[in-house]
Amino acid sequence: MDDHVMIAHSLQHEFFGPAQQLHGATLAIHASFEREGLDEHGVVMDIGEASRLLGQVLEPLRFKNLDEHPDFAEKFSTTEVIVHYVALQLAELLPEGHGLKALTIEAEENPTARASVRLPLTP
Repeated sequence: MDDHVMIAHSLQHEFFGPAQQLHGATLAIHASFEREGLDEHGVVMDIGEASRLLGQVLEPLRFKNLDEHPDFAEKFSTTEVIVHYVALQLAELLPEGHGLKALTIEAEENPTARASVRLPLTP
């Protein structure tokens, strides 16, 4: 499942060099859902439901300055932190009895920079 989100942020530490300044980023977000085999409908997860849930997680981030977002207070809003946040939020929205084994969220900042996190799930 693919979507994207446009955000602004700054990474306030000398480690991040010029990214310490407020800047914008468009992150291409890729969500993958994993299960053992297929469900009784022959799918891993319904595409429409996966798209709806991912959009619901990303909506509060769209066109926001993450420096001002309460979920990123006291954190560096790196791409890695953002994908971890998206994975945790998405996992919370999954319906009971989803049967998924894991989900992976990847964000691509540009064609040569991406980060991902795999979150194991308990059924």
